Amino acid sequence: MTGKLIGIARTQKPRQPMEEIGTVGVSVESGLDLDRRGKVANRQVTILFREDWEAACAAVGESLPWTMRRANLLVEGLDNPAQLGARIQVGSVLLEVGEETAPCSLMEKSHSGLRAALSPDWRGGVSCNVIEGGTLQVGDSVSVATKEKVSA
Repeated sequence: MTGKLIGIARTQKPRQPMEEIGTVGVSVESGLDLDRRGKVANRQVTILFREDWEAACAAVGESLPWTMRRANLLVEGLDNPAQLGARIQVGSVLLEVGEETAPCSLMEKSHSGLRAALSPDWRGGVSCNVIEGGTLQVGDSVSVATKEKVSA
């Protein structure tokens, strides 16, 4: 099954608004170019799945911009693998899930009830390490290989 990259965002400083961009370089050493989290282990690149975001918005009863979640990539058409070690191919870039992107108190400050709405089933997304760098562009194809598929 293949999905599609429908959004890219980054921020250079904590609590600064997310900047949406159409293309970005990604490296093993620093994650997304000019993104503040690129050197943090297991959190170099964060991915939000559109269907999960829409479910969270429905839970709070309001349509909210995806950048409120503060994720780097927005993907549609794929289920969140919700599994450590799953590999996600986005265009030429290969990522490996290092942890769940757990919703923080900033989500609640952004919109009442959002933190709780993002909590079930890894709905807040996944945080990844960069395995192979490259360039990402909105419209790139996205595929997921879970640990079972990787080792098979």
